[in-house]
Amino acid sequence: MKQNAEEEGIKNAEENDPRVTRVGSFLRKTRLDEMPQFWSVLRGEMSLVGPRAERPELVAEYQKQIPFYRARLLVKPGLTGWAQINYGYVATIKETVVKLEYDLYYIKHRTFPMDFAIVLRTIGTVLRRTGR
Repeated sequence: MKQNAEEEGIKNAEENDPRVTRVGSFLRKTRLDEMPQFWSVLRGEMSLVGPRAERPELVAEYQKQIPFYRARLLVKPGLTGWAQINYGYVATIKETVVKLEYDLYYIKHRTFPMDFAIVLRTIGTVLRRTGR
């Protein structure tokens, strides 16, 4: 992102976000920006599959506005997840609620075959370079 990109406050990334640099766009499309999180998985701080981690400032805001948002914090955050592969990026509170529904479904129904399917679909997404 460009320097001082959030002077007006924190907000989610959006399609064709003017705050993103050319290098940042390349890193996002190739998913190379996920490498630090991959190291967190190897260190055991994150899971490979689970609800995606959110910035603490956004979590605090979502907890105020969305009932049961804290429930997604019951499991370790993941590098990829059910909500990520089925819904993708969000830009509004309304979309965050839908993504939360996917996260809660995953938490309730998670199994090894489901995790394996999520990883396979994620690999397909990475190879197609469909990141934002």
